[in-house]
Amino acid sequence: MSDSILVTIDDGLARVTLNRPGSLNAMDFEMAERWRDAARTATAPGVGAVILDAAGPAFCAGGDVVAMATSGAAGADLTATAHVIHEGIRTFVEAPVPVVAAVQGAVAGGGLGLMLTADYIVASEASRFVSKYANIGLTPDLGVSTLLPAAIGQRRALQLLLQDRSLSAAEALEWGLVAEVVPAASVAARAEEVARFWLDNATAAFGQAARLVRTGAQRTFAENLDDEARTIGAAFDTADAKARVAAFAAASSKPRA
Repeated sequence: MSDSILVTIDDGLARVTLNRPGSLNAMDFEMAERWRDAARTATAPGVGAVILDAAGPAFCAGGDVVAMATSGAAGADLTATAHVIHEGIRTFVEAPVPVVAAVQGAVAGGGLGLMLTADYIVASEASRFVSKYANIGLTPDLGVSTLLPAAIGQRRALQLLLQDRSLSAAEALEWGLVAEVVPAASVAARAEEVARFWLDNATAAFGQAARLVRTGAQRTFAENLDDEARTIGAAFDTADAKARVAAFAAASSKPRA
């Protein structure tokens, strides 16, 4: 079995690690199926939070252009592979499980889409973010045409896609592409701290909040309101919410000095 993507689950915390450091974690054809399967495993019942990280000096250089050029693949093969990877992306984005990404080094092309499956992104000070699709005559995939403008706005997304522009970590933070920028040595620890915060608190509610925000842009306002109503009602009936609501009410009713 390939180890191009590693998945571990420990006490409700799933870790998905891109593991082709020699290729800057670029996605090849085989890795596509690993990504889809990893997403399904990492968002299965019993998982309360996910850390998405990568081995080596880069987070993900996008698609493996060398493999595309030397495999004899046709456009139909790329389309089929993209569909497989997209299944994994949809699984992460639509699942009620919060995801934090720990990002280091380069994030290019489709790597932006993989990164943006996360609800919270912690980036190294040395990270760099670039499109490069049009530079090799290709167009955005892996959710980039949707997830990128959702994160930073349409105009800025077009700046990144239509110019040979690289964003520094500081610029990515200013644009809203990432949530935090920390020293490289602190990225892994900070990402785990975020995930542990979710697990130690109302992780199911955090996951549903992320799902509502992520899927809301694709539906009508009325559909979103219906989903919100159903979701908060279902949450209210859980033992966790009942205990937290009762504790909040009790604390609020205490007389203040």
